Formats: sequence, C-alpha cells, structure tokens
Amino acid sequence: MNVAILGAGVIGSAIAYYLSRKGLPATVIERCGIACAASGKSGGFLARDWCVGQPQEQLALLSFDLHSDLPGELSQDYGYRRVNTYQVALSDRRTMTSRHLTGAGDWIDGTAPVQQQLGDTTTTAQLHPGEFTRALMNGACQNGANVIVGTVETIEFDHVQNKVTGVFVDSERIAADAVVIAMGPWSILATQWLSLPAVYGLKGYSITLAPSGPVAAEALFLDYEDAEGERHGPELVPRADGEVYLCGFSSDQPLPLAPEDVSVDPGACERLRKLAGRISSTLTDATVTRQQACYRPICVDAMPLIGPVPGAPGAYIATGHNCWGILNAPGTGVAMTELIAEGRSKTLDISRLTPGRLPSHHYGS
Repeated sequence: MNVAILGAGVIGSAIAYYLSRKGLPATVIERCGIACAASGKSGGFLARDWCVGQPQEQLALLSFDLHSDLPGELSQDYGYRRVNTYQVALSDRRTMTSRHLTGAGDWIDGTAPVQQQLGDTTTTAQLHPGEFTRALMNGACQNGANVIVGTVETIEFDHVQNKVTGVFVDSERIAADAVVIAMGPWSILATQWLSLPAVYGLKGYSITLAPSGPVAAEALFLDYEDAEGERHGPELVPRADGEVYLCGFSSDQPLPLAPEDVSVDPGACERLRKLAGRISSTLTDATVTRQQACYRPICVDAMPLIGPVPGAPGAYIATGHNCWGILNAPGTGVAMTELIAEGRSKTLDISRLTPGRLPSHHYGS
C-alpha cells in the first residue's frame, strides 16, 4: 500500500511514524522543511486533562499517555519531562497583590504573583517541539519512510475507479493508494482539489531566551492586563536544555502562501521580552536567542479535522489542532494509521472529529 502524506509537521510526522511501525512506510511531501512552521515554533506544552468535556477529550487523554512511552521508543532526546504548571498575573493598570503559592519555585520573583496551580507532574509535561517532530520523522525513516521536498500541485483522483490514485509534486506523479492532508493551516489549499471544511491560520509570536540562571521545570500561564484593559494569555515554558520559551499576542494578518514567507513583528517580540523580565529577575537581562512567528491551524469550531474526506475514497485529512497539535499528534497518528490500514480507528472514536461535521469550502471563496 502506497501512502502519501502532505506535510512534515508534527501531525504528518506522527502519522508517518505510526504507519511505519505497522509496516506501511509512507512518502512524506514537504514544501519547506520538517517542523518548519508551528511544529517547530510552539511551546511544546502538554496537558492531560485540559480538554475534558470537548470532542477531543479522548484524543488528548490517549495522546498524553502515548507521550510517556515515546521517549523510550525514539532514538533521540527531545527534552521530554513532566512539569508543574501555574497561573501568574500581571497588570499595567494596577498593582498586583504579592502572593506566592507553597511549592512554586523561587525563580518566580518579579511582580507577577502566582495565583494558582493548574497542573502537576502527573498531568502536565513539556518537550522541544521541533526536536520531537524530527525524532518522529527519523523513526519513520528508519522503518522505511522517505521525505520529498517539493510543492504539491494536485491530488490525482480516478473517477472511473472512484478513488485517489496519486499526487503531482513539481510536475512529477507519485502513485498513492491513500493521501493524507496534514499541511496545518495550508490545508486550505487542498480545497482546490477536494470538498473539505475550511482551515484557517491564527498567527502568534514567540521568543526564546537564554536566562542568566537556572529556571525550574515549571510552566507559567499569564493572565496579563495591558494599559488599555485588554486581557492577554501569554505562556512561558522553560525547557530541559535551559532555554525559556515565551509566546503571546495574536495577529489577524492573512496566511501567506508558504511558511518561509511568515513575517515577524519585532514590537510584539519586545513586549514578550519585557513581560519575561517582570516575571523573574533571572529573565530580566536574558539574551533573546530567537524571535519568531507562526500560524496555528484552526477550524470554525476549534476542533481537529481527523478522518476520511467525504466523497473521495483514499483521501484523508488530519489538521486543525489549534494550540494542541504537539499534544495530540501521537493519538492522531495512531487513529489515522488504523483508519488507513484497517478501515476504521479502533483505539479512538474519531466520529466527532471527522470533516463531515462541518460545511465544505472552496479555495478562494
């Protein structure tokens, strides 16, 4: 069976990995590079029970548990570890009451009081998302998968056989019995060829910092009130290699045609740097090692699209994971592998996540 996966982000890489474990090495087609977009620029934060009550609840529970197993399966270290998670508050309009919860690290010594604990080492974890994505893809390639760098021009559909038969990449045909669309927000381009719900891109900014001292394994979610009274929710995630990641401040700028065209707003990144210094003296004079931006894929109901494409046998989609792409990649990989190889997902009920739940969209409309 020939499987073509369009996109080498964390979702495409996870599908390739789990397919390869089942003896189905895929051809992964990527325009830019492995983890070149949101999969390489996210925080890598994982939460077991933050999706409870949502259609993706079981996907999140399964994925969090799979994340515990993957460090022992994959051949490279990507900084996976369990963390404590806290909410802290910051305001530009009022003085915050100093409060420090018992157990929270002393490194949180700025003007951002710790308000509550959101998770502990049984329910929250983190990893380096880019390294995790590459570890998945390397594992897939060790089992026979291959990666092609190129631009997908169309999906080939044989109307006589009534099924997908391949893809064209830079004018070259690649035969395929199954095609998986996993292009993040750029999955919207597939509506040129197939009847699919719209997937949009929500832009956000992030920086990474080299702190002046040690930072504990504690992720922070900020309740930040700016001078105009607008509320924001930046996220700070220390990493196992000593780097500190901070993201926040979304933008409604339109999605460019390719990941390499995503622009960075230095002003938004500077706001993040200043916030970091208000949280901890260890971050006040920290060196900014990266300023970056990415678009996370989101559908109108903010739930993932996972399943077969209606009316196009052999075509599948896995995208729209919003802020939970890194978390939900393993469960998505397992579900899609079973769907492609066995005709249904046995481990996970994806009926509430399939594309048929939303109206279809035509590219350009």
